Amino acid sequence: MGPVRWGQPGGVAPLQFEGAGFPAFAADTGDQAHFEYLRGELADVSTSSSGWVLDCPVWPAASPDSERPWAGASGAAVFCDGRLVGVVAEDNRAMGFRRLHAVPVHEALSLPGFADLVTRHGHPGTTALPEEVTAGSGRTKSAEDNGMWPVEVGPVPALASAFQPRHMLRDRIDTAKARNGTVVLAQVLSGGGGVGKTQLAAACATDAFREGVDLVVWALATEAQTVITRYAQAATRLQLPGVSGEDPPTDARLLLDWLATTRRRWLVVLDDLTDPAALGAWWPVSRTGTGWVLATTRMKGPMGGGRARVDIDVYEPAESAAYLRERLHGENMGHLLDDQAPTLADALGHLPLALGLAAAYMANEELTCAAYLRRFTDRRTRLNEALPDWADMEGYGRQITTALLLSLDAARATDTTGLAEPVLRLTALLDPAGHPHTLWTTQTLLNHLTTTHTTPQAPQITADHTHSALRLLHRYALLTCDTRAEPRAVRIHALTARAVRENVSDPVLPELAGTAGDALLEIWPEADQPHADLAAVLRANTDALAHHTGDHLWHPEGHTVLYHAGRSLLNAGLHGPAITYWQHMTERAEQLLGDEHPGTLTARANLASSYWQAGRTEKAITILEQVVEDRQRLLGDEHPGTLTARANLAVSYWQAGRTDEAITIEEKVVEDRQRLLGDEHPDTHTARANLASSYWQAGRTEKAITILEQVVEDRQRLLGDEHPDTLTARANLAASYQQAGRTEKAITILEQVVEDRQRLLGDEHPDTHTARANLASSYWQAGRTEKAITILEQVVEDRQRLLGDEHPDTLTARANLAVSYQQAGRTDEAITILEQVVEDIERLLGDEHPGTLTARANLASSYWQAGRTDEAITIEEKVVEDRQRLLGDEHPGTLTARANLAASYQQAGRTEKAITILEQVVEDRQRLLGDEHPGTLTARANLAVSYQQAGRTDEAITILEQVVEDRQRLLGDEHPGTLTARANLAASYQQAGRTLPGYADGPMNGTDG
Repeated sequence: MGPVRWGQPGGVAPLQFEGAGFPAFAADTGDQAHFEYLRGELADVSTSSSGWVLDCPVWPAASPDSERPWAGASGAAVFCDGRLVGVVAEDNRAMGFRRLHAVPVHEALSLPGFADLVTRHGHPGTTALPEEVTAGSGRTKSAEDNGMWPVEVGPVPALASAFQPRHMLRDRIDTAKARNGTVVLAQVLSGGGGVGKTQLAAACATDAFREGVDLVVWALATEAQTVITRYAQAATRLQLPGVSGEDPPTDARLLLDWLATTRRRWLVVLDDLTDPAALGAWWPVSRTGTGWVLATTRMKGPMGGGRARVDIDVYEPAESAAYLRERLHGENMGHLLDDQAPTLADALGHLPLALGLAAAYMANEELTCAAYLRRFTDRRTRLNEALPDWADMEGYGRQITTALLLSLDAARATDTTGLAEPVLRLTALLDPAGHPHTLWTTQTLLNHLTTTHTTPQAPQITADHTHSALRLLHRYALLTCDTRAEPRAVRIHALTARAVRENVSDPVLPELAGTAGDALLEIWPEADQPHADLAAVLRANTDALAHHTGDHLWHPEGHTVLYHAGRSLLNAGLHGPAITYWQHMTERAEQLLGDEHPGTLTARANLASSYWQAGRTEKAITILEQVVEDRQRLLGDEHPGTLTARANLAVSYWQAGRTDEAITIEEKVVEDRQRLLGDEHPDTHTARANLASSYWQAGRTEKAITILEQVVEDRQRLLGDEHPDTLTARANLAASYQQAGRTEKAITILEQVVEDRQRLLGDEHPDTHTARANLASSYWQAGRTEKAITILEQVVEDRQRLLGDEHPDTLTARANLAVSYQQAGRTDEAITILEQVVEDIERLLGDEHPGTLTARANLASSYWQAGRTDEAITIEEKVVEDRQRLLGDEHPGTLTARANLAASYQQAGRTEKAITILEQVVEDRQRLLGDEHPGTLTARANLAVSYQQAGRTDEAITILEQVVEDRQRLLGDEHPGTLTARANLAASYQQAGRTLPGYADGPMNGTDG
């Protein structure tokens, strides 16, 4: 019998019910009453009311002696869709007790005493929370009717042979789950390696299905990304609203939202959790009390978050004896049991993993307990500190090693190819959590195994041979090989791997290390982004290989896989881990290769790239200036490494606002790469794209566009539309279009770039954030302010969470959001943000950084809009001075600063000064940007306002008529700039005694912004 599932009918429609009772009318004279099925519909007056009349097909006749015909049916349970919704109460005197009533149970469940009684004394799994049963057209379908429930996403591991139920532990789990009648929604099974945590969790999941749970999700929790992926798969299986199947983090959050509120019963298992805190917001919660989270971990510390820890230890002696007995009988090897079985279990420390290895060995070799025990004691080997200190299980480690080596001997004896041991040795050097099965199909490993482990006359080792060796090791419980679990198909227990490594002789370790590194490189995808899960697994395996092989990956020089793994972190946008990785790589390279070795210089250059990507530009520049000097001296000016270092230095100068220095370097790099590598080499494309970015920052927009249009065309042709470099080039082209006033073209490109990056990189990749921020900027320029604000508020939140408040990209996003607030009339909010941004950016980037000047200019503009004209003028006069000195008179930023200063002069009544500046700005913008650029139109509109204020009405009207015509044609009738221009024109007409059709008389709106 399973747990009771309570129900609460809802809706206004008929709802079928069923039950059973023993009414008096269903008894034959002299016989006992037989039960009568109660079937019918709850009336559609309101199925959620406080009680129902049960209209049954059978209506007994009234008895002449007033005997109540339904006597005996009272107390019967009433079910809808398998949920107990009410209890029968015979009560209808007006009809001679010929009809029944039912009392709903959900009202009783709301009483604390009754709910506590149900929780403490009900069948295991019974809760005090009713599930909603909604009436609709016809009968409401149950989970069994629609074929979906129950759902398993995982899958749940099968229970091992001779699995021990471990009743004492299960009781402790149940005790932790329900303390004083209060359900604890998360338990963590904590214990050392090999104690059976995963098997216990699998048993709990299996029992949960038996007890009526609707959903079980099983996720490997060694890192957050695998949990997110599993949650996303579950969301897709459940067909939750909004699930796309293309954005795992978003789909995973939709699952968490559903789990938090559903009344369906669910269990989420987080297996092999390495750090409960690191999982953060990905811990599920159940606000309805119908969910349960069960985790396994080797950690012993506090779990936090209200999670109950249940410590898991080794078998009790009786469980060890039962395991050996059941395992060997299950293999038809019961005759191997003898009086030494208890002694053998003691020698193995009652560790489930050790007992499993020993039993497998005994069954395969047909050894009695006594015979195995003799071999075991003869083959003891060391395993120092095989488990963490907190586990206090060092002795078990030595015994595990012995059991392992005996099993390896047995596997070796049945191995016809001689591959089992070398395959196991290579596996032991990699990440215990798993590596791709495809690693064993690489030519690198096949050639290595052919050369080192076969005779010259033997055939070439093939992928079939390595697969057979993996399966042999799998059968002897030395590793797990499951091709369904890619990219972690081949896994090995950490203790097993440690024991194997301690028995690898030193002379062969350098070759093994190099071979494993080469094989990882062979399966590493050319571009990480479409294969993010695989790239993460390969990085983890590179880390494990480097850790387990000491300095062997550094001789005669740093192995390429070490550098590739670090660049993979940069490609993934993992700034913090990348800095840590390259700091370590730089230290190791300096120590093992020397300060001037090319590998050391490469490590330093990548460390600089990590700093640059994290926004720590000055540190990047300091390193790169030295790298360029060293490479020029050691490798020459035209070495590819030197060109790359110079290009990276230019990018850092660009980020630091040192645009002229960046352009000088980049023009030379483009020239050198075109001459040395050719026009179509990827590095040449990158150099040209970087040069275009510097031209863009310098205000040389048309030159930037000319280059970028060609770069986009070349990259689409050579790399494809979805290559990360192609997306970057398209985004940069859109930024140049935007600066050139070609806003709609910019929006068209950026909308597609955002969609592509979200699909290929995910919502939280830095490049996706940048694309969304750029799209918001284009929306802002197009007058679609609310759309810009919606995007920017999310970008700011994401960047603060992922990059921190003081990262340059975060500061830029906050400043852009403030500008959008200003355009939307939310001036006070804009000022609050900008005052803090200016303070932060001056402190972090310096007074003369372009970003600092822009932030101060934006703050002045907000002051101007708020009527704080004197403060605006003070800032703007300094911004103009700084931009003229740093950028030149004709830079777009300088022209904008002068125009803004003129607007403030005008607002302050200093009209002649405003006119003098604006006449020059209009002339410069017409010459540099063209008559139809948005900046030119704005400058002309502002000049007209100044003319109007100075009483030069006819000149104002002449200009504004043309501005209105141009803006209507270029921006549309409803654009804010068009509306402002027409309002200003109407005011000029009014002053001249003329009327603009469609506009009432009114004051001039002021400057155009």
